[in-house]
Parts: sequence; structure tokens; C-alpha cells
Amino acid sequence: MGTSTGADHRARIFISYKRSVEPDEPVALEVFRALSQHFDVFIDQTMLVGTPWAERIEEEISRADFLITFLSEHSVNSEMVLGEIETAHRLSKERNGPPVILPVRVAFQEPLKYPLSAYLNPINWAQWKNPADTPRLVEELRRAISGGAPVNSGNLKNLLPQASEQPSLPPPLPAAQPPVRLDSPEGTIDSQSKFYVLRASDAVALDAIGRQGVTITIKGPRQMGKSSLLVRTIEAAATAGKRVAFLDFQLFDKNGLANADVFFRQFCSWLSDELDLESRVDEYWAAPLSNSQRCERYLGRYLLKELGGPLVLAMDEVESIFETDFRTDFFSMLRSWHNSRAIKPAWKQLDLVLVTSTEPYQLIENLNQSPFNVGEVIEISDFSPEQVADLNRRHGSPLGAGEEKQLMALLNGHPYLVRRALYLVASGRMTAADLFARATDDVGPFGDHLRYHLFRLHNKEELVRGMQQVIKNHSCQNEEVFFRLRGAGLVRREGHEELPRCQLYADYFREYLHV
Repeated sequence: MGTSTGADHRARIFISYKRSVEPDEPVALEVFRALSQHFDVFIDQTMLVGTPWAERIEEEISRADFLITFLSEHSVNSEMVLGEIETAHRLSKERNGPPVILPVRVAFQEPLKYPLSAYLNPINWAQWKNPADTPRLVEELRRAISGGAPVNSGNLKNLLPQASEQPSLPPPLPAAQPPVRLDSPEGTIDSQSKFYVLRASDAVALDAIGRQGVTITIKGPRQMGKSSLLVRTIEAAATAGKRVAFLDFQLFDKNGLANADVFFRQFCSWLSDELDLESRVDEYWAAPLSNSQRCERYLGRYLLKELGGPLVLAMDEVESIFETDFRTDFFSMLRSWHNSRAIKPAWKQLDLVLVTSTEPYQLIENLNQSPFNVGEVIEISDFSPEQVADLNRRHGSPLGAGEEKQLMALLNGHPYLVRRALYLVASGRMTAADLFARATDDVGPFGDHLRYHLFRLHNKEELVRGMQQVIKNHSCQNEEVFFRLRGAGLVRREGHEELPRCQLYADYFREYLHV
């Protein structure tokens, strides 16, 4: 895998961590200094002022033999850490080789949340609990890098408590005790959380999933709450006695997305596994039929028959296959399953729930073959001023009326950023004045989020040009580029104009994209 540390090659290491927090940064720096005696180690603090950092980060991960990632209560919610892990995982899949990911838990034993869990749960980890552990950690990492063995292979993972024994997440460490117990704004929101904002889309989805044989499409830009609504829908389905198979299309590997035969087989095998049924894919693939026909036979004659009751097929991030050659075949197949309910009673047992951040109508030429324009089509919206005010009250009213309006003007109701802002001020970690003054700083309240978006734009010249056009001219010349930017949650359309999704994005990208 190119990770030899012989005389002809010093292993290259990339250290991924959450900046400006303790103990993450001190531990990362100590490991950096120690490992630098033996290997070529990169940590972003070594970059000179003026370096195009997104380009440098991508380059260093691409050159690395190993990526050491420090996982703490802070970093597991860092979008930049997630972006670096995603990049390393993608490169490793493409190359069937480096970079190898070496996870280190830093005073943190909670179960990893999705999507980090998908990348890291199969990997054994090392653990740091306090400064006394640093020398041992350095030696474990040094041995793993030198010998290619998994970090602390097979033991530390087994020492962690099981899910049922996990302690609750530690409370925030505010400068002043908050008046209400706060939930972290990152990740999928628990449907029972007092900070979950009900929108009209919730009622539509929950009403639909209570019926028999429905197709639901949930669409909207990134970080709008689509996954949270999907979880609520799945919970309602389970309560109603329906079996649920959840497939996240981000987890299809490159080989599957490049080859229709591989993809359709993996799709059916994955469905079987989710339903705890034996895979009989080889048997059904022996028939001289198309992939879509084999899938239909597999689901109708095997899975639905074995279950003998209603099934919800919930599919997240389906835009992951929008650029494949077989997307029309796959989505036409789903549309066929939707239509089959009218003539085949068994198919009335199947519910379809599709979640996408990209506008599908731009990618499916024949709308009669699309599953996205039938059944219930739910478009998630940003928070209204009234919802922002309500959420402020739920946080104990850390913002005054004027500051509420200022927050709305800055973020335009962006659900994740609004929750993050209120969390930071309500927990006492930042004053409202500092929040607004440092909004576009790289190490400010939204710095990790903004850096992640800039990192994802790196090397995508057409998207950078499109973003520049939207900021400067309030228009995007390429419609497909606009929909990709909107899917990423960066732009919106208002009347005949294309605009940055919020003023924060306009201000930040105007500076960093040199508009």
C-alpha cells in the first residue's frame, strides 16, 4: 500500500484534529512533534500565511500514507474533520490503498454518530484519556505506522462500554450556567428534542407514512433537516408496524457506482442484509433478464413474500447516483414499483421514501419515468422569522428582539446555523456581539462550517465560477451548476434572481473566492 518506512521512504502522515480546543490541539501538537522525528508529518499549523489552504489540505491528504484523526466531543461535530476523513476514505477506496485511517479517541467514549460511524466503526482505535497517556499513544501510533498493523489491534475497542451502558453526553462547559439544558446543534435532531422545530412538511410526511403503499420524496439543500425528518418518518412507520430498510447511497463504493451490474446486485444484497434475510441474489441473477427486472423479481417474489407485511424502503442521499450511466434505469425501476401498486396487490405493501439534496428534474429527461414527481413531494424550507423567534425562546431567549432580526438578516433562517448561533450564545461560550463581529472568521462561530464548504469547492472550477457569478451578478449562467450549488446549500433562487443562500455566505465567499 505504499506505507513502507524503509530507507527509501519515510511514511507521510496527515494529522486531522479540531483546532483551538482542548485537549485536542495540545495532544495533536505533541503527537506531531514526536512522530516528526521518524516520519514526514503534516499538521495545518505548519502552513505559511497566504498559502491556499484548501488546495494544500487536499494535496497533503492525497500524498499521505496515514491519516491520524483525533476524535473528541468537539471534533466529532467538526465539519472540517469530517471532510478530511471523507477525503481519505474516498482516496483509499479509489486506490485500494493509502491513506490508512488511524482513529484516536480523545477523552471520548460515546458511540459515533452517522456519517462518522459509517467510516470509522469498522476500524480499531487507540485511546487517550489524560496527559499521562501521551507517550503510550505515540508509541502505539509509531508501531502501527512502521509495521502497518491496526492501532492497538482488537483490544481497546472491546474495553468500551456497550451502547446500553453509555453515559449521557457531558453538558456544555459554559462561562455561565445556561438557564435551560441545551442539545448540541450538530447532526440529526432527536424527534423528541425540545429544539426540534415542527414544520408543515412534518405533518405531510407523518400523515403519508400512516397510509398503505405510498411514495414520499423529501428534498432540500444540505443541512435543512431532511435526515431529521426522515428519522421521524421511519420512527412513525415502525410504530405503525412496518418493517424499514434504510439505505444511504453515500455508502455505495466507487466500483458499484461505475458498474450497473455490480450496483444492482449490491442494492439487493444490501436490502437483504437490512431485513436480516438470507441473500439469494446469485439465484435471481442467473435469469437472462435486465438488472431492473431481476431487482423487481427479487423484491416482489422473495423479500416482500418472506416479510408478509408492509415494508418501507427509505433511501437517503440518492443524488449519489445522479451522475451514473444507469440512473435512468434505476429511477425508472422505482417509478415502475410505484405504478405496480395499482395492478399487483403485493406491491401495495411497499412504501418508498427518497431523500435528495439535488433537483432531480434536471437529471431525468422523461418525467414519466421519474419517482420524484408522484406521491407526496416535500420540499424542506429554511426557518421563518417566527420560527427563529420561537427557537430563541426555547433556548432561554439569549438574543433580544433586535439581535433576532440581525441573526435572521445574517443567516436567512438556515436551520443548522441558527441552532448553532443560539447554542453558542445560550451556553455562554460567546456573546451575541462577538458572534456577529466574528461571523466570517476562520476560527469564529461558523469557521469550521465555512472552511468545510470552501474545502468542498476546491478543484471544482465550474462551481467556483458559478458561486462567483451568483455573488457578483445575482445570476448563474449554467443551470446545472446552479442546481449543484443549491444542493450543497450555498445558493437559492428568488424570483428571477440567483442569490447566496444567506448574507454570511455572500460575505465569506466574496473574500475567499476573490469576487
